[in-house]
Amino acid sequence: MDATKYAVGYYPAPGDHFKWVRKDHIEKAPQWCSVDLRDGNQSLVIPMSLEEKLEFYKLLLKVGFKEIEVGFPAASETEYTFLRTLIEENMIPQDVTVQVLTQCREHIIRKTFEACKGAPSAIIHFYNSTSVAQREQVFKKSKEEIKQIAVEGAKLVKKLAAEYEGNFRFEYSPESFTGTEPEYALEVCNAVLDVLEPSESNNVIINLPVTVEMSLPHVYASQVEYMSENLKYREHVTVSLHPHNDRGTGVADTELGLLAGADRVEGTLFGNGERTGNVDVVTLAMNMYSHGVDPKLDFSNLPAIVEIYERCTRMHVYERTPYAGALVFAAFSGSHQDAIAKGMNWRQEKGLHQWTVPYIPIDPKDISRTYDADVIRVNSQSGKGGISYLLEHAYGYVLPTKMREHFGYLCKDISDHEHRELKADDVLRVFKLSYLNIQSPVSLRSAKFEPMAGGAGCDVVFVKDGIAAQFHGVGNGSLDAVSNALKEYTGISYTLKVYTEHSLQQKNSGSTAVAYVGIETPDGQMHWGAGSDTDITRASIYALLSAFNNSITE
Repeated sequence: MDATKYAVGYYPAPGDHFKWVRKDHIEKAPQWCSVDLRDGNQSLVIPMSLEEKLEFYKLLLKVGFKEIEVGFPAASETEYTFLRTLIEENMIPQDVTVQVLTQCREHIIRKTFEACKGAPSAIIHFYNSTSVAQREQVFKKSKEEIKQIAVEGAKLVKKLAAEYEGNFRFEYSPESFTGTEPEYALEVCNAVLDVLEPSESNNVIINLPVTVEMSLPHVYASQVEYMSENLKYREHVTVSLHPHNDRGTGVADTELGLLAGADRVEGTLFGNGERTGNVDVVTLAMNMYSHGVDPKLDFSNLPAIVEIYERCTRMHVYERTPYAGALVFAAFSGSHQDAIAKGMNWRQEKGLHQWTVPYIPIDPKDISRTYDADVIRVNSQSGKGGISYLLEHAYGYVLPTKMREHFGYLCKDISDHEHRELKADDVLRVFKLSYLNIQSPVSLRSAKFEPMAGGAGCDVVFVKDGIAAQFHGVGNGSLDAVSNALKEYTGISYTLKVYTEHSLQQKNSGSTAVAYVGIETPDGQMHWGAGSDTDITRASIYALLSAFNNSITE
């Protein structure tokens, strides 16, 4: 590698343009324009078919995009047919504007207007490249000549808009803006605006594309601020951003650009697009949402959006993609799981509306993700808090504090030995097999109780190895009485240390009682059991027997 062959290729904005630094977050949603069907589609190995483009278009409408760049109609028959289908079959809602892209070349502009004929609302997006590299290497033209290309393009789109049936607006992009001197980019844009004559009824979009990322995001922000403050007709001009992600900072470019005065953003779902992709609109919108700003786009069923996106584009949403990735809410670390579980419980206990749960920037339920499948994930790195939280919130079992530790290590060991993640149903299965109603080696056949002064007496029939035996026990309560009978029956000593109980709501079967018992054997070891039954006394006995059976088999 030889870094000496590289140098900065951008041109900072002249003067002091850092007002955006004083802002700490975006306060309102921008105008959104999806370029999935153009920039996104042209970058696919296999571009979408007409049917796939129609399905994707309907998805974009459902999400809430009011401006959708539907293609480059002069580029191919599919692009042309797609636009004509939208127009001729009245598939463009009244509050939606389609956008089409065209180079500043006469025959392409004319073909574009032919494709847009009769459109209820369309943006004609024309562009030419203005960067130093493109001027010198590709077009071999002077600044004046490059500016004239843009001016002639503006004159032609204005002329044709008056001749063709339809409702047209205009957008101009100095392509490769990031490699263009800002003063020159301003000169070209203002020359275009002088032709188009923006007014209250004729709003014009000036788009400042990060065609290729060349700088740190703050440099771009200052360029945007410079343009925003110096464009002619500013009150009738919409400043738009179109970032790509070559340096991996497309989202930062956009967010700082919005702080710097931009009004509009062009991007794609999940950042699909040329090379490293366009800016990810989902991330941008959800970042705003996490700050309490309504993004004006609906991502409440993000998994369904992912499914359509992956099927139509044949692209994969990376597991770590913000908000949308399969693992972005997943907590495997024990300390993280514990903090999340405590945060969720805190929120519930306090009856809070505000979301402040540690490690999770937004409530996964807001985008149709679930706590049991997406948040608390169980592997060998997991902790007792998270595992117990999963068991409680997925199935209703509330383990005593000390039992949680034992259960946590049990699940971790299984995950470690089997070298796999344990799903929620796996965790439930481990709990049932390890603790719940364990009837071997010793089981209960019957128990009859009688009240006594200061406690209870009971006649209990135990079964071991198929042989039944009846014993009488006395204690300070029903469970203590059974415990004393069990000790006499087995000749094994232990101390009942922990007892808790709660009701468990079962689907279609009403309420079930659940009890948990922890016993300590003479060697100082704790052993745990759980019992469930419609009767709380029987549930308690089953929990005791489960703990006892575990003590003689573990």
